[in-house]
Amino acid sequence: MRIVVLDGYVENPGDLSWEPLGALGELTVYDRTPPAQVAERIGEAEIVFTNKSLIPEQVLDACPALRYIGVLATGYNVVDVEAAGCRGIVVTNIPSYGTETVAQFTMALLLEICHQIGHHSREVHAGRWSRNPDFSFWDTPQLELAGKTLGLIGYGRIGRAVGRLARAFGMEVQAWTRTPRPEEGCRMVSREELFATSDVISLHCPLTEENRGLINRETIRQMKDGVILLNTARGPLIVEQDLREALDAGKVYAAGVDVASTEPIGLDNPLLGAPNCLITPHIAWATRAARQRLMDTAVENLRRFLEGQPVNRVDR
Repeated sequence: MRIVVLDGYVENPGDLSWEPLGALGELTVYDRTPPAQVAERIGEAEIVFTNKSLIPEQVLDACPALRYIGVLATGYNVVDVEAAGCRGIVVTNIPSYGTETVAQFTMALLLEICHQIGHHSREVHAGRWSRNPDFSFWDTPQLELAGKTLGLIGYGRIGRAVGRLARAFGMEVQAWTRTPRPEEGCRMVSREELFATSDVISLHCPLTEENRGLINRETIRQMKDGVILLNTARGPLIVEQDLREALDAGKVYAAGVDVASTEPIGLDNPLLGAPNCLITPHIAWATRAARQRLMDTAVENLRRFLEGQPVNRVDR
């Protein structure tokens, strides 16, 4: 049985092992696969794993031996799932490997906005504290989270984990989600109320056609002046030009985003150079611990499929 990994480098740049996956079949791992070579590299393989390499219907047609597609991520929009299901191809994802890591990173963005720790460390190394006449030196506002309200858009595993961390800082937590999950310590509210009353808004929802561009000029207008916006979910949830204008105007005090509308980020992205805007290169998921969980789950997903009991299916 042939197994092909189309784009394994980001999942495993060399600090993990593919051996457990290789024990299940004849394994070929490509670091990256250009779109034009996807069908060729799958070839006669029965099993394929992908992270961001697209597997549309025409690739499925060109690879009739394919029986199983394992997505090395939670989101699975890179695969034409409907077409796969029609052909009897099982598609699985990795639903919860990065919950704690992404929640931790979300709070790291928020804390950096509150204290600008990196900036102040650089200023100390540049000698500004040494030249300062006072024992204490800062040149950006220092913000306290206790008593502020965090609004979570999406309240799945990651949203709930972020809420738990926020409560530890003394924040009030509220959430808007399509499927309300009442939970002690988190108030379920309408989208309009969340926009109007949150001091910090953090996005933790999947990207769908319904919520594409959810954060835009009109919804930003509904928010409190000086709101902080965080996005560790998907870039297209935000209309980036509208956020840039809101940052320039001070309507949004600060933004911390780990994702962009196109990735890698385009040099013409309007958020580049925006005031008080942290941009990180889609690394909220990337701790070694999280990637090891992803690898372990991918192996287990395939093992269960081979045993005739597939889990984490998204093709039906």
